[in-house]
Amino acid sequence: MNKTIFITGASTGMGKATAKFFQKKGWNVIATMRNPDKETELTKLENVTLLPLDVTDLKQIESAVAKAIELHPVDVVFNNAGYGLMGALESLSDEQILKELNTNLLGVIRVTHAFIPHFRERKSGVFISTTSMGGLLAFPLHSIYHAAKFGVQGWSEGMSYELGLHNIRIKTVAPGAVQTDFLGRSLEKSLHPEYKELEDKLFAMTEGMMSQGVPPEKIAEVVYEAATDDKDQITYIATDDAKAAYARRLEIGAEASRQEIRKQILGS
Repeated sequence: MNKTIFITGASTGMGKATAKFFQKKGWNVIATMRNPDKETELTKLENVTLLPLDVTDLKQIESAVAKAIELHPVDVVFNNAGYGLMGALESLSDEQILKELNTNLLGVIRVTHAFIPHFRERKSGVFISTTSMGGLLAFPLHSIYHAAKFGVQGWSEGMSYELGLHNIRIKTVAPGAVQTDFLGRSLEKSLHPEYKELEDKLFAMTEGMMSQGVPPEKIAEVVYEAATDDKDQITYIATDDAKAAYARRLEIGAEASRQEIRKQILGS
C-alpha cells in the first residue's frame, strides 16, 4: 500500500518540488494551497490530490485534515506554508506581525494539532516543518520571521517528548538560500527611513544569496530523507551555506556569532 504525505504551501517552490518528488517515489500526495483552482502542473500527476487550505483559517485546517484522512491514512505531514517578513520592527504594523506569526508559527502548530489523534491511533507518523537557517541564528531586520522560525524549532524539540510516547517523529528542515520565488512572491518588505542604510545592505545581500541558492528539488530530497530514515533526529540542515553558518555559530558561541554577523553587515 502506498504511503501518503500531506503538504501545506504546495503551490510553488519547496512545497511543489516536494509534492513532485514524493509522487515520483510512488507516494500518494495530498497537496494543499490557498488557491488550488490556479494550479495546472500538479493536477496532471497521478496519485496527487489538491485541497484548498489557508493555514491561518482554523476551520479550513480542520476540514482539510478530515478530508485528507478520508482519502488515505496519512504517514507524513510536511508543514511548509510560510513567507518571509523583512523590516525593522518599528516599521511593521500589528497586522503584519500577526499575519506572519499566524502563518509561519501558529499555522504549523494548528495543522500538527489536527493530525495528532490520527497518528496516535496509528502509532506512527512523521511531522516535518520547514524552518530556515533563520530558525538557528538571526540576522538584522528579520525579527518577527526569526520569532516564528525559532519558535517552530523550539516547539518541535518540546513536542518530540510527548509525540515520542506514541512512536511519532517530529522534525525540521532548515535550508539557507533556495532558488524560489521567495523575493517576488513570498517576501514582504517593510521600510522605515530611520533604517534605510541597513535596509539597502540587507536587501542587496538577500538578492545575492537567493540568486546563488540551491534548486528547491534539493530540499525535497532532504524532506524525503527526514520522512523515511526513521532517525531520532529533529533538525536537518539542508544547504551548505546553512551548515557552514550554523557550524560557525557552534564553534565560536552564540554571542560571538551575533557580534561577527553584526560586524559583517554593519561594519561595527
